Order: sequence, then structure tokens, then C-alpha cells
Amino acid sequence: MNIESKNIKILIAPLDWGLGHTTRCIPLIHFLQRHGYQVFAACTGAQKAILQLEFPGLNIFELSGYKISYSEYKRMLPLKILWQIPKIVKAVNYENKWLQKIIQHQKIDLVISDNRYGLNTKKIPCIFITHQLLIKAPYRWLESIIQKINYHFINKFSACWIPDFEGEVNIAGKLSHPVKLPKIPVEYIGPLSRLNATVATAIKYNWIVILSGPEPQRTLMEKMIFSVAEIMGGSWLIVRGKPGSNAQIKSGPNVVVHNHLSTKGLETAMAESEFVISRCGYTTVMEMLSIKKKCILIPTPGQTEQEYLARHLMSQNWCYCFKQQDDFAFHLIKATKFKYQVPKIDTALFHRFIIKYLNSNTFKQQ
Repeated sequence: MNIESKNIKILIAPLDWGLGHTTRCIPLIHFLQRHGYQVFAACTGAQKAILQLEFPGLNIFELSGYKISYSEYKRMLPLKILWQIPKIVKAVNYENKWLQKIIQHQKIDLVISDNRYGLNTKKIPCIFITHQLLIKAPYRWLESIIQKINYHFINKFSACWIPDFEGEVNIAGKLSHPVKLPKIPVEYIGPLSRLNATVATAIKYNWIVILSGPEPQRTLMEKMIFSVAEIMGGSWLIVRGKPGSNAQIKSGPNVVVHNHLSTKGLETAMAESEFVISRCGYTTVMEMLSIKKKCILIPTPGQTEQEYLARHLMSQNWCYCFKQQDDFAFHLIKATKFKYQVPKIDTALFHRFIIKYLNSNTFKQQ
């Protein structure tokens, strides 16, 4: 089925809370551009560097993020996040005012917001993308309060798209399948992955490590990885998750280090690696399952979402997971003997959904 683009302008804006929100927008942008839509992006910093690398001609508007900072200590993380709520609210209000101006000046027809709560208006359709309808918290009463706040903002959008499967066999479990859904239309559009499975001529690396996530935890895990690589031996490729950086990192003879890799470069590196080690960020999980790799996931300490996701995935034998404070070498050896049952993922599911949505009378009438 062909999409009638009719010069429709689409604005895509990912949250700056880790780079996963940005990288999972890459397949969306590719798909829309291939079908003749005019795509604009709104982001800043490392997000902008990634999109410029993938789409040299893409129009990118400068839009500051929420700039969430993390604690080095797991127990302090909830308090640190709560302390930053006024800053988040201020950012949401700012981006809402910013959106009204952009719509007027650029004649935007559709907004796709990946977890940015302020990018909504009644003037045009505004889609909210999230895999977290239920945001995990240390206490159930706190989860209930957070969910009400979450839905308060989500319900201001035209619809909510969830990059997961609708049925019982799914990626995010209760995070994307809570008992209560938002009032607006909710659609399960299937996983979003910029990576495609490729076959390598030979395995070059025993381990590829994809570092990501907020500081200081990204750097703490990086130090642990370099240490365990020296102890265990074998061949390692470490991708630091630092787009735009030219830093030269000293490493052992068995370790290759890249600050960042393009989508094609990452696909090749993954194909040439036996095991993948990464955080348990949802975008990373979607990518690993899509390319059918044996994946070892280490949740960011204090991120209840990643800790829940790790347990959910390991219970299905889709990935092997352990905690950052555990013995790395011990668990990596166990991971090599783990009986992985990597599922079949229909990566084109979201293509069919978007075609249906953009050709729908509902969208054309708005």
C-alpha cells in the first residue's frame, strides 16, 4: 500500500533521558522519509549528534531537554528524581509554548512526541510514544500517584502509541500492559528497532558492550567493563555511547574501543560478536531481540523500570540479566551457558500500523 504524503509535515521529538528515545525514533524517520513525508526533529546535544549522523539533511530544531541528573547511590535515586520535579514541570511548560510557535511558523501537521509531555496541542494531531504506562516505584502507593500524574499528561494527546506487542507474550510486561489504560486511544504498534539482523562471515569478538544511560552510572559501568575484560581475556568491542566525542581511551590489546557507531557500523559489529552486554534500557532490548542476539542485560541501579524489565525478560529466557553490584566475571561465565530462547520479532509491524494511521480518515480530517 502506498502512502499519500500530500506534503504533510511531521515533527518528531525524543526525550533526552538517555539516548534510547532518540535511537528508537530513527526507524520512524527512515520510514516516513521513504514515503515522501517532510520530517523535522526537535532535540539538542548528543541527540542532535546522533540524528545528524544518521540523517545529514534532516531539519533539526534546537529544543532543550529535561536534563535529569542521577545519583551515584541507588537508594538516593527516587529522592533525587522527586527533587527535580519542579525543573521537569518548568521544561514541560516551556516546550508546550515552544510547540505553539513552531506549528505556526512551520505549518506542522502532526507531532510525534517520544515521552515529552509538553508537546501537545488541540490544533493538530499529537501522538505520545511510550512503553511505560505503569512507571515502577519502590512502593505501590507511590506507583498509583505517579500513574495518575503520567495519565494526566498523556490524556492531553490525541493518541498513545506503545512500541510493544498487544498480547500476553510481550517485551515490557506490566509496564506497557497495566490494568488501567489512558482515556485516549491506545495502540500497540510493535517494536521500534533501527537494527536489522545480518550474517557475519566470521565472529571477531566474544563480547560487544553497548554503554548507555545517564551519568554517573554509565561511567561506573564502563570502569567495571574495562576491569573485567582485562581479567577474563577474550576479544572485546566496547561502544562507549559518546556520540560526537573524540576521546582516546587506553585499553588492553584484547579490547577495541569506539566512542560511537552509526547504525550500519553497529549492525556489522553486532553480527561479528557472540554475546552482547548492555543496559536494560527498553530501546536496547528491542534492538537486541530484533537482531536475535544472545544478550546480557545489567539494569541501571535504582531504575526500577530496568530492574523490572530484566526480571520479566529473564523469566521468559529471552535474555540473561544480573545486577551491577554482582560479580561480573562469574555471571558472564554463567551467561555463556544460559539457554536463550530468543523470540521471533516482526520488525515491520509498526510499518503497517503507520500506513494504516496516516491513510485513515481520522487523521485526514483533523
